[in-house]
Amino acid sequence: MNLMEYQGKELFRRAGIPVPRGKHVTTPDEAAEFVAANPGDWVVKAQVLMGGRGKAGKIKFAKTGDEARAVAKEIVATPMPPNRQNPKGEPINSLLIEEKLPIAKEAYCAIAIDRTTKKPVVMVSRFGGMDIEEVADDHPESIAKFFIDTAQGYWPHVGRELAFTSQLDPGYRKALPQIVAGLYDVFFRYGAKLVEINPLALTDDGRVFASDSKVELDDDALYKNPEFKEWQTALPLDEDEQLAVQAGLGIRNFRRFDGTVGTMANGAGLAMGTMDAVKNAGGSFANFLDVGGGANAERVRNCYELVMNHTGAKVFFINIFGGITRCDEVAKGIVEALNTTSSRKVPLVIRLTGTNEEQGRRILADAGMTPVETMDEGAAQAVGLAGKN
Repeated sequence: MNLMEYQGKELFRRAGIPVPRGKHVTTPDEAAEFVAANPGDWVVKAQVLMGGRGKAGKIKFAKTGDEARAVAKEIVATPMPPNRQNPKGEPINSLLIEEKLPIAKEAYCAIAIDRTTKKPVVMVSRFGGMDIEEVADDHPESIAKFFIDTAQGYWPHVGRELAFTSQLDPGYRKALPQIVAGLYDVFFRYGAKLVEINPLALTDDGRVFASDSKVELDDDALYKNPEFKEWQTALPLDEDEQLAVQAGLGIRNFRRFDGTVGTMANGAGLAMGTMDAVKNAGGSFANFLDVGGGANAERVRNCYELVMNHTGAKVFFINIFGGITRCDEVAKGIVEALNTTSSRKVPLVIRLTGTNEEQGRRILADAGMTPVETMDEGAAQAVGLAGKN
């Protein structure tokens, strides 16, 4: 789950990272009321998950309540235009009113997961306020990295070392160790995959602020923080993402297509492989569905109903490789779904292999179902059945 800027900054604030004063509002009148009650220079920023707000004219300035109302109306009047992050664009439903900082320098600071070393990596660059991908292309030597051993955790000397290695302005050196410590706290406390400050602003009077935030949370860790369910309602989810959330899935775990073979697998890679197998067998897939690791009977039933109620599937191909996910739990979910659902029923093609495979096969056999042995066999059978229905 990606967070809006104001949500990410709330997590930063809790972790002791300095953020500018501000207020999240949902209407131009609320923007005007806040600025009128707090005279000064303010920035009015569209709250979207896309980048490129400045170029799109969705960040403006105001000094009075009337100015705030006027620029807020301009910002929300049209959606964010399409770009490479979101080819459809994005509606603007809220705004962040934030104090205008006298910025002298801009830097970059982030923590992400490095899949090669399987460690969190802290990245710092003296080039802030621009895409880190551009920095990596144009100034690769400017990005300083430190791979954190999670058994030892983060220590302040890491931040000091990064400040010098990345050649940050001396004004950052005192504040950076504490800011990286705050990012590390957010990263682990809330189950993040990415925490990013871009730009990390140094003001004329020597203060350091997180001027923007980018936080991506692991969907499988959201249960640890119930408040994120409420936060999720404020995000601009499309219909497929809303359906995924309602089924207890991550927002990226379900997507509909125009085919006739419904699919479900555990893991995004296996789910895409299942779709490829259907295509290679001469069929067309109705959806992408990653049921996730550790799927239980209830989630399997929810996924069955999701595909039956919201796609044009004529057959349902379930492809499970049991690791964390137990084959017997999946089998229970399949049987329970067929016995309790009010959704339409279509032929099932089931492949179960891995943890508790034999127990799962017995459960299916007792219900009169026989799973296939391989993915390609299952795909061919599913495509054949879809052609008959």
